[in-house]
Amino acid sequence: MLETMTAIGLMSGTSMDGVDVALIETDGEGYVKRGAAMEFPYMPDFRRRLAASLEDAKAIKQRSERPGSLGDIEREITDLHADAVKRFLSANWLKAEEIGVVGFHGQTVIHRPDQGYTVQIGDGLSLAKQIGIPVVFDMRANDMVHGGQGAPLVPAYHAALARGLYWDQFPVVFVNIGGISNLTYIGADGEIVAFDSGPGNTLIDQWVEAEAGIPFDAGGAIASEGVVISSLAERYLSHAFFTDEKRRSLDRNDFRPPESHEIGLHDGARTLAHVSAAAILKSARHLPVKPRTYIICGGGRLNRAIVGDLDRMAGEEGAKVVIAEDLGFNGAGMEAEAWAYLAVRSLKDLPLTYPGTTGVRASVSGGVLVHP
Repeated sequence: MLETMTAIGLMSGTSMDGVDVALIETDGEGYVKRGAAMEFPYMPDFRRRLAASLEDAKAIKQRSERPGSLGDIEREITDLHADAVKRFLSANWLKAEEIGVVGFHGQTVIHRPDQGYTVQIGDGLSLAKQIGIPVVFDMRANDMVHGGQGAPLVPAYHAALARGLYWDQFPVVFVNIGGISNLTYIGADGEIVAFDSGPGNTLIDQWVEAEAGIPFDAGGAIASEGVVISSLAERYLSHAFFTDEKRRSLDRNDFRPPESHEIGLHDGARTLAHVSAAAILKSARHLPVKPRTYIICGGGRLNRAIVGDLDRMAGEEGAKVVIAEDLGFNGAGMEAEAWAYLAVRSLKDLPLTYPGTTGVRASVSGGVLVHP
């Protein structure tokens, strides 16, 4: 059995804005010592080409296929991750031989749980050779082989972090507001339930990029000048996803932004921010017990419109909303930390997913290990 190990996690999420890198020391179980974390944004040209490549990804039928531009994009994204690791090591006075493993998420280009496949582009072997460190990648696939949705995977890490919280904060829900938002419920008895909760930042990002030519609504500044158009909000919130008793993971294409003629820039951003917040509360109705505490992580925690609406609506239900940093966590780097943690669990053949998190038939490990 492994003792503690220093690990690096790499995450590029559905927002496609860059690579998050985080360092932890962990035994893959209850011990976690958090280290440095950094963000390495993609250049605008690459981000545009990456977004465009998602159209090519729609043609994928087998996980190994890389139609159209995807092969070239995969090589570029691997190189960008390698560069991010090297820059991270240099900035933190670390050497490759001090790192036991790197957990590599890759970039999700298509996620079809109902059809039993998911594709994260990124060449794990090439990355390992470039950085000189063992790499664990493709951590979602084995879950799907065993009947799971392939997401979310972060709950195992949330459960480890929750061990340091006070009893009167439970039940706790970690809310990761990334491109797609997801919830991890942790009961006072340690019960874990997790699922995607709806659109997070992706609709807002797509909307402001299409209408204003900027990649995201920083701090909710655009939304702050608009009002919620209830008819549009209800169109999203009446989606069958929220009422279906079977929880499922989402692809970024499951919800689409409004058409330009439907609404103005500011009202659109404000309405979509409200949808992101309301979706969390609506999905939380599927949890075993009403939460006492919502811990907000991910890029959406910086959008004042989302957090303000969530705080108000949760307060009406007797719950408290807390930003991750207020509890000493890293709200930006938590997913990258989780991928480092999961990589160590993979090396120990410990479960990455559970029936209560992905719907997998039985708890399973996963991931592919490659050496330099």
